[in-house]
Amino acid sequence: MIFFKQRTLLAASLIGLASLHGTAGAQTAWPDKPIRLVVPYTPGGGTDTVSRHIAHTITQDTRWVFLIDNKAGGGGNIGLDLVAKSKPDGYTVGMGQTANLAINPALLPGMPFDPAKDLVPVALVAELPTVMVVRADSPWKTLADAIKAAKARPGEVKQALASTGTVGHLAGEMMAQRAGIKVLNVPYKGAAPAITDILGGQTDYMFATPQAVVGMIKGGKMRALAVTSKTRLAILPDVPTVAESGYKDFEAVDWKAIVAPAGTPPDVVNQLNAAVAKALTQPAMLAQLAAEGSTPMRGSPAQAAAYIKAEQAEWGKLIRDAGIKLE
Repeated sequence: MIFFKQRTLLAASLIGLASLHGTAGAQTAWPDKPIRLVVPYTPGGGTDTVSRHIAHTITQDTRWVFLIDNKAGGGGNIGLDLVAKSKPDGYTVGMGQTANLAINPALLPGMPFDPAKDLVPVALVAELPTVMVVRADSPWKTLADAIKAAKARPGEVKQALASTGTVGHLAGEMMAQRAGIKVLNVPYKGAAPAITDILGGQTDYMFATPQAVVGMIKGGKMRALAVTSKTRLAILPDVPTVAESGYKDFEAVDWKAIVAPAGTPPDVVNQLNAAVAKALTQPAMLAQLAAEGSTPMRGSPAQAAAYIKAEQAEWGKLIRDAGIKLE
């Protein structure tokens, strides 16, 4: 009987081990289904274009399948809120950027999510400066001309804003602070109507993304006075930086970063990060970024987290110091 019981227990143990082995063997590596990439802006915009290009580039290399899901609204908050509240399994990620990850938390009284707690940075993607532009027949030929005019007419010079809370808006506020000027902000619902009014003479200048204005600059309809990056843009090599124009260390860039719900497994985050890093070395991807005036960023998840944390602190300080509020 003792022998029989031992033999029975041994058989049961072997069956159990076989069952465990079978279960482990049945498990598949991530990803085994499409990954949803939430873009918190409308199709066709700068964030959407970069998102689609990087997803396509990663797919070519890994054969992972991405589904682009545009969830616009709330200054990018609606889409990223969806990401923050998604299951942290690696199958939902989002393309965040300066506005919704660093500016909105300090600007909006009630955020639907906390970027620092509800999202985990996956990878920095690219950064894009703004360009200070005026209409082609403006008497201002340089940034110094604009500052001189603003000082002569405090509160009368009009700055067009694609929207309140954008990097362009905050770049203008930073410029006003550094130069000691006071201007009248005129917010719009997008870059297109803001540019239309500059061309029509209703407003005086704007800090716009290169994609929105480079065609008109090269076509002779607008004049670029300065760019807000540390170095000049390759697509606008004759336009000086704000720092070159007398404001040392001035920089204001609109960066993009892929984020995932907090709790996403670190190995999944690392796989995504590695895929993004490789995509940002591919010639076609680099050419796409260069054509719009963007620079690839790269870096580990930890470096992305540190960068975003520093940006949140810097933009938050500017908003508080300048007393910026939604208009």
